[in-house]
Amino acid sequence: MQIDLNADLGEGAGFDAELMPLITSANVCCGLHAGGPGDIARTLGLAHKHNVVIGAHPGYADREHFGRRELSLGNQELVALCVYQLGALYAMAAALGLQVRYVKPHGGLYNQACRDRHIAELFVIAAAQLELPVVALPGSELATVCRDRVPFVPEGFADRRYRPDGSLIPRTEPDAFVHDPEEAVKQVEQLIAERGVRTICVHGDNPQAVAFTKAVREALVSRGFTIKSFV
Repeated sequence: MQIDLNADLGEGAGFDAELMPLITSANVCCGLHAGGPGDIARTLGLAHKHNVVIGAHPGYADREHFGRRELSLGNQELVALCVYQLGALYAMAAALGLQVRYVKPHGGLYNQACRDRHIAELFVIAAAQLELPVVALPGSELATVCRDRVPFVPEGFADRRYRPDGSLIPRTEPDAFVHDPEEAVKQVEQLIAERGVRTICVHGDNPQAVAFTKAVREALVSRGFTIKSFV
């Protein structure tokens, strides 16, 4: 069985060089919720070196809260915010002879777009401008809105716990995170079997991200999984 491993990178967390050889898809921060042009360029260079697929990771321009606070923007403002970030990453990648292959919203925008049909519609308008597949939770509003407009890639999380309805337990609640790699792999197997996920996220800003990702990858390979990009 094949599964993709993705991580949110280019956010200035300091682990990109160690994480890149362990993953197959990099969600590259577009420079508004964190990071900046230098971080983006370094991350793109690392992805090219390790033959890792590049995806855009746009979020709210709210560095104080790392883009994890949910905001209320006007329709045109939200679409413009997303198109601006996608265009910037697309141009930087093209300058290096690389290609952006998909888009995954970040933090508060991700949660809103998965839950709120209107936000999902606006996000897909932006994604469709560059004909980019969208990565997000299976069964979400984004999954529904993407249908017949842009490809949708169902995503699961190795290091986050879920509510019974398939949504993520908020970071602010107790027991929101999975720290044990063995527990994470069991959750991944369940997500693949029951939710049809094609890519698994490990967060790149966690101090234990490198050790956790390495352990999860090794455990998946030992169970017969092939680690390969979904693109």
